[in-house]
Amino acid sequence: MPKNHDILLFSLSNSRQLANKIANLLKIELSPIRIDKFADGEFIVAPQVPVRGRRVIIIQSTSKPVNDSLMELLIAIDSIKRASAKAISVVIPYYGYARQDRKAKPREPITARLVAKMIESAGATSVLTWDIHSLQTQGFFDIPFDSLEAVWVLMKHYFDAYKDSSNITIVSPDYGGVKRAREISIATGATLAIVDKRRSGKNQVEINNVLGDVQGRDCVIVDDMIDTGGTILGAAKIVREKGAKSITIIATHGLFNNNARERFEQAIKDKIINKVCIADTIENEPFEGLEIVSIAPAIAKCIEIYSKGAGSMSFVHDENSKFLFTKKNNK
Repeated sequence: MPKNHDILLFSLSNSRQLANKIANLLKIELSPIRIDKFADGEFIVAPQVPVRGRRVIIIQSTSKPVNDSLMELLIAIDSIKRASAKAISVVIPYYGYARQDRKAKPREPITARLVAKMIESAGATSVLTWDIHSLQTQGFFDIPFDSLEAVWVLMKHYFDAYKDSSNITIVSPDYGGVKRAREISIATGATLAIVDKRRSGKNQVEINNVLGDVQGRDCVIVDDMIDTGGTILGAAKIVREKGAKSITIIATHGLFNNNARERFEQAIKDKIINKVCIADTIENEPFEGLEIVSIAPAIAKCIEIYSKGAGSMSFVHDENSKFLFTKKNNK
């Protein structure tokens, strides 16, 4: 990072560990910011250094507690805008409310659009997020918006451990993830399988079949997030029943809602799955079998591109997929 840069980096409550890693990589200090919560639940958020004429980066995942995290972010943007910052870029490692991107039923809201407009109205000038659940959320913004794919960072981490990757099968846990799984399959030369999933109710799934061969294969089930774990664990069970040699779960966002954490720990003990690999978009305590891969280097590089005003954010995909493609051709 150039010494004469005009970047100020702020971390809010939900992303402190990740923000500290990013600051260390950039060799800058996190700027102080006041975050207080009143007895009635209201927040006050205010920078403790002058921001006039500066480019500001705010890092905050809008994960649990979702509404507190979102309000904290909106108030921070507003206070920094009113203090005359030149530009405000918001890094949202996990973007909450992205699943409410359409009216699934009559009279339902499109909350993903509402959140986008609130972030814009507060004063953000650009947004960077990771593996957003629905890419159509990009269309809800009238400011620059990038959703990068941490799944490529995770896949590189996984394939680094394999000298011979010819036995790997990429598994999509449902039809919604087929595009992602197919892209990884093409880049790596791995075979592809799809779990045929039929939903039976809210947060409940009924697994029926696997399309593709998983017998004796090292299977990688790839998804954008682990929420309650029903979809992925259901997929893992049937893939194991079909004779998979090993099963690794790769998902960018580890929400682990309800008792998902305990369910995954038990699945590892029961040898249904071998390990789980997630990014550090959400702060999680480790457990046996959980690998947390940091995307701090990728975010730091994005901030460097932003500070220079030139470069492409597509390096996350290009560099990691190139590694996987090269490994495929060296089999």
